[in-house]
Amino acid sequence: MQIKTEHLTITTFSPDMAQTVYENSQDDDTRRFVPDEVYNSVEEAREAIEFLMSRYESTDGPFVYPVITNNEGKNIGYVQLCKLDEGTWEIGYHIAKNFTGKGYATEAVKAFLPAMAQKLNLKEVYGICLAENLASVRVLEKCGFTQIYQGPGNYQGKEEQIIKTIWKN
Repeated sequence: MQIKTEHLTITTFSPDMAQTVYENSQDDDTRRFVPDEVYNSVEEAREAIEFLMSRYESTDGPFVYPVITNNEGKNIGYVQLCKLDEGTWEIGYHIAKNFTGKGYATEAVKAFLPAMAQKLNLKEVYGICLAENLASVRVLEKCGFTQIYQGPGNYQGKEEQIIKTIWKN
């Protein structure tokens, strides 16, 4: 897969991205909002990349793709679709702290979501985030998601205050 937008390219992982994936996983926002995606070493990041690469040809994912800046060619994060259960999918994304506040997450999701919905023949996709993650809530709103729930829910295996949204194709 290769999706090119004005500022970004969404592409497939390669093993040589392990160092950057490791570094991107170390910021405070990753630790706070997606702690299961913090890697303890470059080798651990490489193993994760190899697993994610093995899923590209599957029908049930997860489908995780790095987001690269067009001007500098920097790997700044990822966008993904993960299966929640049979027929239900969730969008995910993370942009490294040094690159937030520039609209990159919104740009990536807006390009990625319709392409993946078409590829997987999806009619709807959920967006679930911590209620305190206001930046993520704004990204989902800008990308056409509608809030359907706010309150306690399972997030990363813990009971947290969440916001659940839905995007309809």
